[in-house]
Amino acid sequence: MVEKKIKDSQLGEITLRKNIRSKRYSIRIRDGKIIATIPRNGTEQNMLTFINEQRRKLIMMLQKSPKRTLLDENTDLQTLTFRLHIFRTSRTNFYTALKDRILHIACPENTDFSNDSVQQKLQFILQESLRKEATRFIPTRLEELSRLYKFSFDKVTIRNSKTRWGSCTSKKNISISLSLMHLPIHLVDYVLLHELCHTVEMNHGEHFWQLMDKVTDGRAKAYRRELRNYRMP
Repeated sequence: MVEKKIKDSQLGEITLRKNIRSKRYSIRIRDGKIIATIPRNGTEQNMLTFINEQRRKLIMMLQKSPKRTLLDENTDLQTLTFRLHIFRTSRTNFYTALKDRILHIACPENTDFSNDSVQQKLQFILQESLRKEATRFIPTRLEELSRLYKFSFDKVTIRNSKTRWGSCTSKKNISISLSLMHLPIHLVDYVLLHELCHTVEMNHGEHFWQLMDKVTDGRAKAYRRELRNYRMP
């Protein structure tokens, strides 16, 4: 067995994978599904036993990591700089065009949107488009806010972080998550200003929040609460 899919009434679809380079049994969750890796000398039965031992924990993890919504013709997604439009076409290949703030993704007429490889392709197209837009928009916006509020920073890097919206080093290097492109503009500005304030105050003490209130017209804590309602995609 190299890969096998099984169904569980509580855990849903589980993918069992044999990996000759693995030294231990391991479980991870991707897109709301369990991926279970069996080491070279392991067995499927031992893997299933391990899964049962972790069942309660896995149920909680699945609740916190829901299955990613399929991208298809009915997808209604608005990002910071474009709206997504997926449609079928008589052409035999996928193609993409970004025009008038709409990202058009044309798919062959017989596209099966439930197919994993199709979803991977569409996700790749979306992520690359977001990356290009982030590279175009984020540094410019950060520079505008920096000039407006008299901050200075060294450089900005855009990463596909899923744990932090942004970070700032003591050398004033700012890192921004690509996920920022899914936020409304006022929260994008909040995150950027948050990191710019860290170029002056490297902690989250009283002076930091005083500075944040100054650059957000007293709305820093309100924006912070609102940001907590957003999950990194």
